[in-house]
Amino acid sequence: MKRLDLIRYLEMQGCRFMREGGNHTVYVNPVARKVTAIPRHREINENLVKKICKDLDLSTPK
Repeated sequence: MKRLDLIRYLEMQGCRFMREGGNHTVYVNPVARKVTAIPRHREINENLVKKICKDLDLSTPK
């Protein structure tokens, strides 16, 4: 999945940008009070997409 598509999906689900890390972008789900890091690669592996969504208490995008 493309990184920008994942970020669009997260923001549509109510997640917000928190900060930039060294090699990652950190997003937070304010409703569930969960935080996760998204790597700065163009393509993100489907297994990593599932983990990111699980960390933020979201369903996996289709």
